Amino acid sequence: MRYMLIIHNDETHPLPGGPGWDELMTDYAEFSKQLASYGRPFTGDPLMGPDTATTVRVRNGETLTVDGPFAETKEWMSGYYLIDCDDLDQALRAAAMVPSARFGSVEVRPVAEM
Repeated sequence: MRYMLIIHNDETHPLPGGPGWDELMTDYAEFSKQLASYGRPFTGDPLMGPDTATTVRVRNGETLTVDGPFAETKEWMSGYYLIDCDDLDQALRAAAMVPSARFGSVEVRPVAEM
């Protein structure tokens, strides 16, 4: 079963190119090596900060775009992993190993297979 680990952080999270970013990426490289050692498929990427977002809505056939994230919030989605696991318990153990779990949160959701 596939699970998405949705990584949420706040304004204290290192941003790409900013202070602490290289150290955090070293931790993520190690986490990715751990996932790879299990021999199961996964993918994941960091996301740029919420100030780079554009939100798109279509209402009554009209496309509306707004600079910024979907909602004003203190936490933002900073990255994700899509992993293959035996069950939810295994996905939760993986989520606990995500480096940003130390100062943010990791939401775990099963993927609805189509």
